Amino acid sequence: MLREITLGQYYRTESVIHRLDPRVKIVATFSFIISLFLAKNFIGYVIAGLFLLLSIRLSNVPPKFIFRGMKTIFFLLIITMVFNLFLTPGIPIVSFWKLSITKEGIRLAAMMGVRLVFLITGSSLMTLTTTPNNLTDGLEDLLKPLKKIKVPVHEISMMMSIALRFIPILMEETDKIMKAQMARGADFESGSLMNRAKSLIPLLVPLFVSAFRRANDLAMAMEARCYRGGEGRTKMKPLIYKRRDFIAYVVIILYIAAIIVLGRMMFA
Repeated sequence: MLREITLGQYYRTESVIHRLDPRVKIVATFSFIISLFLAKNFIGYVIAGLFLLLSIRLSNVPPKFIFRGMKTIFFLLIITMVFNLFLTPGIPIVSFWKLSITKEGIRLAAMMGVRLVFLITGSSLMTLTTTPNNLTDGLEDLLKPLKKIKVPVHEISMMMSIALRFIPILMEETDKIMKAQMARGADFESGSLMNRAKSLIPLLVPLFVSAFRRANDLAMAMEARCYRGGEGRTKMKPLIYKRRDFIAYVVIILYIAAIIVLGRMMFA
């Protein structure tokens, strides 16, 4: 189950999306996330879905590999939809006890479910098609104007990149520890909610120890290589915009315009 988390992993293949400048992909991802909150009806989500499917098709990443990450957020998805379904005021359709399902609740639950699925899939697509080093360079370059107000842009970008890189590593470590504990008789699935929470303690302690050990090893490795931050550092492969990157920016602008214009039109 934990191995199915796709966020933070990189899928090595050749595609148009892989060859795009990392700055373009970061801007496209944030634009896509913002567009999900701008869309207010069915048309807006159809446009967002088509844009996402086109991006997946151009990335050459197998759809099964991308969408298998949805299994890890299934519980969160169900909770989100149930809360919106029962707690949204409006015209009641079905009522029982003190709860009622409203027309507005059904609409909002469906929108929130689709929004969450699109958000996770779009974010995963960025990390699947961008190496951590390129992600760091792209984020640092986009945040460069903040250096004027003494914001440590390079350090922030480096921390975010390391955090993304550590997600699959820690998930794999968690999977190994769980299997080792289960081989010794640990049970993580049966019993009451409180018992299952208590059974996680033997899992969390070695996981935290392993995480701190890996962080310490990484810090020592960076120090041994004389890492002193981003000031004065040069890049072996500087980021340079190409023709395909400008075309991608135009596509992003057209997509946002379509969301704003068509997505906000009122339909019965």
